[in-house]
Amino acid sequence: MSKSKLHFILTGGTIDSYWDGVKDTAVPHEKSIIPNFVKSLKLYEDCDFTEVCMKDSRDLTNNDRKKLLKAVKNSKAERIIITHGTYTLPDSARFIEANYKKEDKVIIFVCSMIPLFGFSPTDGGFNLGYAVAKSQELKAGVYVCMNGRLFEPDEVMKTLAEGRFGSIYTQ
Repeated sequence: MSKSKLHFILTGGTIDSYWDGVKDTAVPHEKSIIPNFVKSLKLYEDCDFTEVCMKDSRDLTNNDRKKLLKAVKNSKAERIIITHGTYTLPDSARFIEANYKKEDKVIIFVCSMIPLFGFSPTDGGFNLGYAVAKSQELKAGVYVCMNGRLFEPDEVMKTLAEGRFGSIYTQ
């Protein structure tokens, strides 16, 4: 499998948000900041970027997930990283796994608990870097990379009390 092309599909979420003090919450940017961040890393791969939507994942609809699936299907890359919000990431990962029937792409969902910019420390850059690194070694399939760990879509869950993701099968 060629490792020279990497496609980022962007949906918003905390990783691609800013803090809105009036709303007292993180709000997705109107236009993704992920492309500029990834370009600053000077990766060896050629990177493409597709913005499907810029939403809090709690606001994603089945129509948004269908657009996400279409972007995955239309991608020429063998490695895809999907940035997503934390709340419904497991739902979207399971949707893609259930509806993308080909076994020809490494598809990794990634998110963060803290926005990529405007906060220090943030887990956003680490999680993106971990996803890029894992994409180079995984066999085709759908995965979630978070907190330095790899998860299958059917096991991953958000553990709000711990501020991270975990497996329903392990403690």
